[in-house]
Amino acid sequence: MVTPAWYMLLAAALFVIGLAGVLTRRNALIMFMSIELMLNAVNLTFIAAGTAVGSLAGQVSVFFVLVVAAAEVVVGLGIVVAVYRRRHTADIDTLSEMQG
Repeated sequence: MVTPAWYMLLAAALFVIGLAGVLTRRNALIMFMSIELMLNAVNLTFIAAGTAVGSLAGQVSVFFVLVVAAAEVVVGLGIVVAVYRRRHTADIDTLSEMQG
């Protein structure tokens, strides 16, 4: 039988993989995908903790995280596409040179 502890370990592993992707990659799209992986790891943690306690609060929290993730994707990808059209690159190091 799979206990909630196994799900917590899986969520921790997914979060660490996402964190490594954010810290090591310089491509904006890869960074957004890594952030999404981290948010999904948090969702898995909420559901596993809610199951262990016997509460639906974890599942309700997942809906809020999904809304934040959807908003992040819409705004973030819109910015990345606009910058890519202007600069022809999605590299974060070259984008940090932008001056207003």
